[in-house]
Amino acid sequence: MNHAVRKLTLILIDIVLIVFSVCMAYFLRFDFRVREPYFRLIPYVVMSLSFVTVCSFHLFKVYRRIWRYAGINDLLAIVKASLLAVFVFFVAHHYIIHTYLPDMIVPRSIYPLAAIMIAMTSGGIRLLWRIWAESTGRIQPHNRRTLIIGAGEAGRMVVKELRQTQSELYPIAFIDDDEYKFNHEILGVPVLGNRGDIPKIAENYNIEDIIVAMPSASRSEIAEVIEIAKRTNCQIKILPRMEDLLNGKLTVNSIRNVSVEDLLGRDPVKVDLDGISDYLRGQVVLVTGAGGSIGSELCRQISGFRPEKLLLLGHGENSIYEIELELRRKFPELSLEPVIADIQDKARIRQVFAQYRPAVVFHAAAHKHVPLMEKNPAEAVKNNVFGTKNVAECAREFRARRFVLISTDKAVNPTSVMGACKRVAEMIVQSLNTGGGTKFAAVRFGNVLGSRGSVIPLFKKQIEAGGPVTVTHPDMIRYFMTIPEAVQLVIQAGALAEGGEVFILDMGKPVKIDDLAKDLIRLSGLEPGKDINITYTGMRPGEKLFEEILSKEEGAAATKHDRIYVGKPLEISPDELQAALLELNRSLSEANPADDKDAIGVRRALKQIVASYKWQEKGGAPPRASVDEAFRASLEVLAALDHKTT
Repeated sequence: MNHAVRKLTLILIDIVLIVFSVCMAYFLRFDFRVREPYFRLIPYVVMSLSFVTVCSFHLFKVYRRIWRYAGINDLLAIVKASLLAVFVFFVAHHYIIHTYLPDMIVPRSIYPLAAIMIAMTSGGIRLLWRIWAESTGRIQPHNRRTLIIGAGEAGRMVVKELRQTQSELYPIAFIDDDEYKFNHEILGVPVLGNRGDIPKIAENYNIEDIIVAMPSASRSEIAEVIEIAKRTNCQIKILPRMEDLLNGKLTVNSIRNVSVEDLLGRDPVKVDLDGISDYLRGQVVLVTGAGGSIGSELCRQISGFRPEKLLLLGHGENSIYEIELELRRKFPELSLEPVIADIQDKARIRQVFAQYRPAVVFHAAAHKHVPLMEKNPAEAVKNNVFGTKNVAECAREFRARRFVLISTDKAVNPTSVMGACKRVAEMIVQSLNTGGGTKFAAVRFGNVLGSRGSVIPLFKKQIEAGGPVTVTHPDMIRYFMTIPEAVQLVIQAGALAEGGEVFILDMGKPVKIDDLAKDLIRLSGLEPGKDINITYTGMRPGEKLFEEILSKEEGAAATKHDRIYVGKPLEISPDELQAALLELNRSLSEANPADDKDAIGVRRALKQIVASYKWQEKGGAPPRASVDEAFRASLEVLAALDHKTT
C-alpha cells in the first residue's frame, strides 16, 4: 500500500485503540460500574483524546516509522506522544471547558490511566507486529538478504538506518571477531560468527549483499576482510569514513560499493605538513598538465597549502577550464591563473616563466599511453623529452627553487617508447641539477587507479556491457596506487629534494591484472567465467609482464619518510647528453611518421641515450626469465629498505 493509505489505516487503528483505552481507564477507575454523569461523558473524552492523540503522534513522527523494525526509541516516541496528548487534553478541559461547563466532570485519575493505556495498546500492537514479522521471516521479494561485518556501533547504525529507510537491504546477521558477542542479538539481528565464517554463513543464509561496517579498522584489516568476502558471490559494500559516522551523516546512499582502492590495503600516507608548508605556502606554484588525472589532483592538494598563486598550465582548454571551476568553488580565496600552452613551444613556456616567475614547478604534462606512443614515437619524443627539456631549462633560467618531474616505473629498463622517453626526461632533469639555484628531482611510481587510460575504468565499462573483460596476458603484473596517495607522496618528495634525486614511491605489493579483473567482476556481484568471461588478447607492443621500480645501478636508500625511497644519482655528462639529444632531434626532423623505418630511427636514437632500452619490432614481451629476475630483485631491494626503516 502507498504511504497515504498506510497512514490512514494506522490512524484508524489508533482511534480504535484510544476508544478501548479510554473505556478501560473508566472501567478500572470505577471498578467496571461507571455511574452517571461520568458515563455520558465517555464519547466526549474519546473524541477529544482521539483528535489530540493523533495530532501528537503526527508531531512525534509515529506514522513515519517502520513498525516491523520497532525498537526502544520508537516505543519511547509513543510514550511521549501519549503523555503529551493527555496533558494537552487535561489543560484544555480543566482550564477551559470545565470553567464554562462545570457539569462536565472528568475524574483526574482518568488522565494518567488513559495515558498508560494508550501507550500500552498503541506501542504493544506495533511491537507485536514486529515480533510476528520477524518470526515468520516476512522479507519482501525486493529485499536483499544482507550480512553485516562488524557488530559494533557502526554496525548497529547500519541496521537502524536500513530499517528506518525501508531499504532494499534486509539485515539477516552480523559477523564479528569478538567472541563475547556470539549467539547474541543486536537490534534483533543475531551475531553468527567471525570473519572466517563469512563464506559458510553467506551460503547457509542465502546472503546477497555484504556490508563491511568497520570504519575505524586499518585499511590492511579491511582489505583482509574483503579478501574473505570475495570468496562469496555477494555484492560487497562498505561504510564511509569514521568522521562521517561521528557527525551522524550515515545514510543508505553513503553505504558505497567496495572499490579496487579498498583492496590495496594500504594505510593513509602520513604527510609532513610543516615541511610541505615551508616550500609551498606563499609561493607561486606551476603545475603543467594541470587538467590531467595527476595534474588536477596536484592542484587540489597544493591549493590546501595556500600558495601565493597557482598556475594551471595545460594544452587542452576543456580540462583546464574544469579544474579551474572546481578550485574556484572549493578555494575562493586562492589566486588562480589558467594558462593554455604547449610545452613543446619553448618561446611560450619562457614567456610564462618570465611573467609569473614560479618558485615551484610540478611537471606532470606527458603523453603516457604506451600502445599509442609505440605507434607515434616521434610525438612521444617531442612531448615527453623535448617538452620536459623546455620546461626544465626555463625553470633553471628563471631560478625556480624546485622542479619535480612526474616519472614512471616504465622508465626502468624500458621496452616502450614512452618508458624510454621518460628515462631520458629523468636524465635531463638530473643533468640540469649541476650548478644554478634550482633543485631538480624526479618522482617515479606505477599505475594510478582511476586515471585516464587506466585499466580500471575500461574493465568497469566492459562489465557493465556484459563482458567479456579483456586482459592482455594472464601473468601480467603491475604496481598500483590511488591518485590522492600518489600525489601526496609526490608533494612530500618535493619537500625532501636536495637536487638530482630520483624518488621511488612505495607502491606496496604488485597486483596481477588477471586477479584485478576477477576482483572487479566479483565486486559487481557476478562470477568470473560464468556471468562475465575474461578474454586474453595478447601483449601489445612495448608492454612488459612486470614493471621494475629501479635499475641495478641506481640501488636505493631510505629517506626519512617511510613510503619514499631515493635512487642513487647517476653520473650524467651534460655535454654528452646534449650531443645525444641533438642526434635525437635530428632523427625527428628527418622522420616520416608514416614510415616504419624512420620510426626505427627514432628508437635507435633513444637507444643511444638509454642503453637499457630494448624493443621488439613486432611487439611482445621480453624473455620470462629476465622478468622473474627483475621481479625478485625489486622485491629484495624493498625488503631490505623496509628492514632498514624498522
